[in-house]
Amino acid sequence: MEIILKYFPDLDEEQQSRFSQLLPLYKEWNEKINLISRKDIDALYERHILHSLAIARVVRFLPQASILDLGTGGGIPGIPLAIIFPETSFTLVDSVGKKIKVVQEIAGVLKLGNVKALPVRAEALKTRFDFVVTRGVAPLDKLLLWSRPLLKTKHR
Repeated sequence: MEIILKYFPDLDEEQQSRFSQLLPLYKEWNEKINLISRKDIDALYERHILHSLAIARVVRFLPQASILDLGTGGGIPGIPLAIIFPETSFTLVDSVGKKIKVVQEIAGVLKLGNVKALPVRAEALKTRFDFVVTRGVAPLDKLLLWSRPLLKTKHR
């Protein structure tokens, strides 16, 4: 958790509390369903959460912007970004229903009202978003092919 505060020292108490809950939540769920490599789980903050937040160092999502986390898996990068940007709307999608169930549970425990998790493939989405984020899903050419139809022509 200290590494998050090193790069994001202005987190309020609620954000800090939510981030501090991530490791125990992911450890608990990782025992039931493989979300993160078991040998990597103890480095959750450094290797997964901080990597997810890298975008927040260069992009400021505006309130009411809509963000799609394509192929969210266990909610990364969507959940950490939703904590940082509480007034921004995040839709996390993955074709694996059991992973989305975990994402819904984690978002519920953290009381993230700005997160909606759906068990769908990107091709089935009818909504358009201001931004699409993803992490480790596919090569860039495929991501562009899947993402372009999901982007609004004007974004916030």
